[in-house]
Amino acid sequence: MYEAFFGFREKPFSLLPDPTFLYLTDKHRRALTLLEYGLTSQSGFTVVTGEIGSGKTTLVRKLLQSDDPDVTVGLINNTQCGSIDELLRWVAFAFNLNYSGRHQVELYDVFTDFLVQEYASGRRVVLIIDEAQQLGLELLEQVRMLSNINADKHQVIQFILVGQPNLRSYLRRPELVQFAQRIVVDYHLQPLDEAETVAYIRHRLTVAGGSPDLFTPAAASLIWRHARGVPRIVNMLCDTALVYAFSDQQPRAEEALVREVLKDKSQGLAPVGEQERDGSVSSLTERANMIEKLFGN
Repeated sequence: MYEAFFGFREKPFSLLPDPTFLYLTDKHRRALTLLEYGLTSQSGFTVVTGEIGSGKTTLVRKLLQSDDPDVTVGLINNTQCGSIDELLRWVAFAFNLNYSGRHQVELYDVFTDFLVQEYASGRRVVLIIDEAQQLGLELLEQVRMLSNINADKHQVIQFILVGQPNLRSYLRRPELVQFAQRIVVDYHLQPLDEAETVAYIRHRLTVAGGSPDLFTPAAASLIWRHARGVPRIVNMLCDTALVYAFSDQQPRAEEALVREVLKDKSQGLAPVGEQERDGSVSSLTERANMIEKLFGN
C-alpha cells in the first residue's frame, strides 16, 4: 500500500518471521550462537526461551538457512499433540518418514532405523521443536525418552527446544529433573531496550530500501515504551504508523502520529500499551476512507 510512497522494495515491518530482516542485538547474537552450537556440537539438549514475539522463530529460520551436508535437521512447529502417537507422527513428518497408518511402536521403530542409517552415513540428526512449551509435562518427558536412543559415546540425535518463558517453568519441575540434567545450553531472550529498538527500526527500514530516518527519534522511543521492547509489537505499531503517515501524505512518522496510532489501538481488539488521552485523533474508518480516495477507487 505505502511501499512506493516511501521508496520501499517491500514492507519493512511484516509480522511474519523473515531472516532477511534479522537484526542481531547482542542478546539475539548470543541466542543465535547458542543455537548454532546446539546444532553443530554433541550437546543433548539446547533450550532457548523468550516472550511471545521476541524473535525466537526468526532465529530458528536463520539457523535453518545453514547448509551443512553432515547435519540432518527436522523442525516441529505444530506442538498441539495430545499423545505420544501424535508426537511421533510429527517427528516422522519432520524428517519425511512414512508415518501413515502406523502406531507408537511402529513409529518408534521407523524413527530408530532412520537414526541408525543417518549415523552410519556420517550424518548427525538434530530435531528442533518450536513452541515447545505447548507439549506439556508428559510429552516433554517423552521427548527425553527419545534421547535415550543415543548409546554409549554415540550421539545419534540432538534436540533444540524453543519456547515461551513457561517452558523454563516446566523444565524446573521435579518431574522433569532428568530432562533438566541433560540440558547443555539454555538461554532466555530478553526484550529490546530503547537503543536497540531505535536501531532495530532503522535497520528494517534500510533493509526494505527506505530511509532509516522515517521515524523521528521521539516517535521511535514512544513505540519502544508501548511495545515494551517486543519486536512483533514494534513491527505492528511501525507498520500501522506508516499507513497513517501515507494516508496523511506525511514524509515521516512523527511522535504525534504515533500517539494517534496508540490511541486507536487502545480502542481496538488488541490494545497496546497505555491509552493516550491527549490530542485529537482521527478514527480508523476516516483514515480508511482517506486511503481509498488516494487510490481513486
